[in-house]
Amino acid sequence: MSAMLEVRDLNAWYGESHILHGVEFDVNEGEVVTLLGRNGAGKTTTMKSIMGLVPRREGQIRFKGQETVHLRPDLIARAGIAICPEERGIFASLDVTENLMLPIKVADGGLSLDEIYTLFPNIKERARSQGTKLSGGEQQMLAIARILRTGARLLLLDEPTEGLAPVIVQQIGRTIREIKKRGFTVLLVEQNFRFAATVADRHYVMDHGVVVDMIPNAQLEANMDKLHDYLGV
Repeated sequence: MSAMLEVRDLNAWYGESHILHGVEFDVNEGEVVTLLGRNGAGKTTTMKSIMGLVPRREGQIRFKGQETVHLRPDLIARAGIAICPEERGIFASLDVTENLMLPIKVADGGLSLDEIYTLFPNIKERARSQGTKLSGGEQQMLAIARILRTGARLLLLDEPTEGLAPVIVQQIGRTIREIKKRGFTVLLVEQNFRFAATVADRHYVMDHGVVVDMIPNAQLEANMDKLHDYLGV
């Protein structure tokens, strides 16, 4: 498998606060890979650094062989990376369909509205509803659906299951497995490693701004004691 995303010696700062300390990992084309770790481990900062949304970052980030660490966020997005942030970013003044249509198309291969509504029947029923009038689970589905339309091939999903009911978590899991079948590559930030185990190929564990371990999903059970120590559960 070829690496779609390569991160090497990534450091990031917010002001004087040094958050990432030499983060290194790869995501292969067609994989679902998770970043696991406690709160404050640096997972979301890693995601934002990949998208160029951190004020200062140094190191190497290569997407399909192209160095992106010095690119503006809009150029990174146009290269084919899309992020679904933890806060979702649903626009209150727009209905569901308008929210879906807002991001620009960066490449061919994105899902059509019909395909999106087949994948997310919940939001099809709410197509003319104001975006922020949706339930938390429906808003999360809308946020994921919105980036599927753009044609981006690497999707960054930040805590997509946080605070959601189990039935919605299961639906999001089915969605991630389906988009993997369609050829998308996913980098997923999660604290719920039991959910991550249902969708991911590999797991990178972060602690204090560094990657401390990589565990293939097939070896997760055998490493459960170590994982509990890492995550403090």
